[in-house]
Amino acid sequence: MALLITAVLFNIASLPQQNLIYWIIAAFFISTLILLYSLINYSSAKIISKLELLIYQRTEELLREKSKAENLLTRVLPRDAADELKEHGKVNAQKFKMVTVLFSDIQGFTKITDEIKAEELIDQLDRFFYRFDTVVEKYHIEKIKTIGDAYMCAGGIPKKNRTNPIEVVAAALEMMNHMKEINNQHQPGEEIWELRIGIDTGPVIAGVVGRNKLSYDIWGGTVNTASRMESAGLPGKINISENTYILVKDFFNCIYRGKMPVKNKGDIKMYFVEGIVPNLSENFEGFIPNEDFKIELQLIRLGDLEEFVLEKLEVGLPKNLYYHNLKHTVDVYTQVELIGRSEGVSKKELLILRTAALLHDSGHLIDYSTHEEMGVKLAHEILPEYGYSPEQIEEVSKLIMSTKMPPEPKNLLEQIICDSDLDYLGRTDFIPVSNMLYKELHEHGHIATLHDWNLMQIKFIEKHQYYTNTARRLRNVNKNNQLENIRKWMTEIEKNEI
Repeated sequence: MALLITAVLFNIASLPQQNLIYWIIAAFFISTLILLYSLINYSSAKIISKLELLIYQRTEELLREKSKAENLLTRVLPRDAADELKEHGKVNAQKFKMVTVLFSDIQGFTKITDEIKAEELIDQLDRFFYRFDTVVEKYHIEKIKTIGDAYMCAGGIPKKNRTNPIEVVAAALEMMNHMKEINNQHQPGEEIWELRIGIDTGPVIAGVVGRNKLSYDIWGGTVNTASRMESAGLPGKINISENTYILVKDFFNCIYRGKMPVKNKGDIKMYFVEGIVPNLSENFEGFIPNEDFKIELQLIRLGDLEEFVLEKLEVGLPKNLYYHNLKHTVDVYTQVELIGRSEGVSKKELLILRTAALLHDSGHLIDYSTHEEMGVKLAHEILPEYGYSPEQIEEVSKLIMSTKMPPEPKNLLEQIICDSDLDYLGRTDFIPVSNMLYKELHEHGHIATLHDWNLMQIKFIEKHQYYTNTARRLRNVNKNNQLENIRKWMTEIEKNEI
């Protein structure tokens, strides 16, 4: 625009005198147009800026409202149900085969409400239920609802697991002990609140009810039986059904207390939970779970992890993994337990070994060449969901990395997983397994010909050694036989070529 004005002025200066007046008018007109154009641009820019600011503010408001709605959903509903509601607009009812339902109730609460001030009553209930909520969260149990003095929760939903009967009974003991601690602090003459707890394990249906006010609830005979266990219990006691007793008797001391008729179920045996089995409790007192309790619980939970990992491998592993496939993981998983038990490792060590074996090749879901590192990454993402501590995850990670070729184990656990990983070298199915490994390496560009592969195998097996006494006893003889078979086969090929 400045160049245009300069050009006009230059032309004006060079014009004859009689035309000067016309060019001055033209220049004024052009200047006016330029000024108007600039003013319009400036005004438009201000309007656009205001609109952009308004859009930004509205977007921020919408995001805040969305965040509030999502936070509300996650507080009211389990995470899985909240996600399903956000994605599909509704939550389908689900059937669960094994859920442990807990009902608690304060003995004589109706009488207490007549004798205590409303504010004090609500305050005490709030303190009780806050503590209960903390315990429920600790054991990954789902709080269902409270009705007056009744508190209802359930384990094994919305995420299915095998450990929910043990976790719910452990939570019940903590709730009961908390109530006893509070009563011990009461002054003489103050009202003592006694708690009854009833528990049953079995199938339920779970889902979200309501339209405006959503709530997650469960239904079925198990819910009814748990309620009956509570009402048939005694103050200060945890009353469980036979279904629950069968699943928790190795962890808790229980006393048989007779039968109770339940509609559509007949007579159901009932048991009082007296405490934790002494050898699984701190100081053998039966109140607080010790390290052995936690390990035994994790060994059961390992079944859930096994199901999850094997399903992911079956669905997600590339089809051209002919050796590092689901079968190989199952073989190693089985072998570490066999060798580990034979070598006398502790239950704590066996838990770490089996976990590492499950995950040692899971990295193939992400990358072929760095699958050990990717397996460690997956371990850090998956294992916290199954109750593993940071220290346990670090141990598992070291075991996964110890399987990287060439193996250089530094302790017994690493020796066991390395021997298990190369167990096929001394098995009778060595040849077909070896052929599958060659096919896999060939397709991934790591080996050119079968001849090169066999030369590589001879060199590897000659240098290889099993580290544990168990593996040497089980596999060394056959491994040496396989080495001789490969040598003979290679010699025959060379003769034929000559």
